[in-house]
Amino acid sequence: MAEHRRGANLPSLGGFNRTVVLDAVRRSRDGLSRVELAARTGLSPQTVSNVTRFLIDAGMIVESGTVVSGRGKPRTILRLEARSRFAIGVHVDPAVVTYVLLDLVGAVVAETTTSTPNAEDPDQVVRTMAAAVDGLVRRSGVAPDSVLGVGIASPGPIDAAAGVVLDPPFLPRWRDVALRDALGDATGYPVLLEKDVTAAAVGEVFLERGAAARDFAFVYFGTGFGVGLVVDHEPVRGSGANAGDAGHIMIDQGSLAGTADGDGTRGEVGATVMPDRLVRIALERGIALGDGLPDDGVSGAGLPGDGATDDGASGAGLPDDSIAVDLAAVDRAWDALGAAIAAGDPAAQALAAEIGTVMGRAVVVIVNLLDLDRVVFGGPFWSRISATALPAATAAISGSPILVPKHPVTVVESRRGTDVAAVGAACLVLDAALSPRASTMLIAH
Repeated sequence: MAEHRRGANLPSLGGFNRTVVLDAVRRSRDGLSRVELAARTGLSPQTVSNVTRFLIDAGMIVESGTVVSGRGKPRTILRLEARSRFAIGVHVDPAVVTYVLLDLVGAVVAETTTSTPNAEDPDQVVRTMAAAVDGLVRRSGVAPDSVLGVGIASPGPIDAAAGVVLDPPFLPRWRDVALRDALGDATGYPVLLEKDVTAAAVGEVFLERGAAARDFAFVYFGTGFGVGLVVDHEPVRGSGANAGDAGHIMIDQGSLAGTADGDGTRGEVGATVMPDRLVRIALERGIALGDGLPDDGVSGAGLPGDGATDDGASGAGLPDDSIAVDLAAVDRAWDALGAAIAAGDPAAQALAAEIGTVMGRAVVVIVNLLDLDRVVFGGPFWSRISATALPAATAAISGSPILVPKHPVTVVESRRGTDVAAVGAACLVLDAALSPRASTMLIAH
């Protein structure tokens, strides 16, 4: 399986000047001439000429037409060859593992999923994931040597330096799994490991342009609630690369308090918006969620009822096969909730608005702490309620009586869709290989 020479692809891009030029071309919608590249990057015309020659020979940029600007000879326009290199993103979720193949502009070329393997057998984990990675590349028809590497987005906590998934509370059998090195050895590709909410934020930084990606919070709503943070274009990882644990922020639960579980009006946001709890609330309110739910609703969904161990990662535990069935039932019920919202069901829309309001109240704390001007919501459970939840979250943030910043705060939904963590994982590789920062010039184990 490991027929590629691990790390052989990335060093071919080496050189800070090369990444500066490539990044400038990538971010230009209409391409740039060599003269414009020199002006934009501050590099000398001779350096630009040498670098562009290398990148053309490598197939990463192409000459695409000419433009006439004033006197002098026409200028040749250089554009990115998006399908010259690729990156693979892997998102480890309790129920499924999602794999995506991205080109250089972040477009999804191919994708697939597998059931999440039982980590009691680490070798089986690696075999399953390596086979899926190789199969994805093979079916896509791209040359294996054009793949820069693999990024893994995992629930935390992780040991990023060692490449180990430690002990995610929602993946109780995934303990001390040395996933990065094992998958690298099995596939032959360089591999990066990142906490899922941070990977999602990195994807936004890489794929967005300009000020939109400067300072923001990425609110990730999967099976759990977490926040990826970006300050001055850089992801905030923390000393152990496990930043983003926002589930314990205390908020006014409003009408979600004392329903389905717990008493009182204040509680942790992570526990309040656990999808299995919200499905039970929907059932109590008479919202039709279709067939296929367990007899007791979703109380066996394998999620801790109080959310006390929520680390913001996108996952819940899979202690046995019956739990996997229950998680699938939660997902089906959430589909039905999304359909009810789209159909104009007042009760479903009211519940989605309450969810958005609660999340918005929690986000205000983070906006105040870091003086952010942008909040991005995303994740597989978010996208299905966004139409109603996003306006409610926006109102809760902008109208909060405790909001400190006096500047406007933009609140948007991620354009990455339900696969945002997998896309972000692939962007880890693209960012490490292509972004002109000294801290990201290496992608080695």
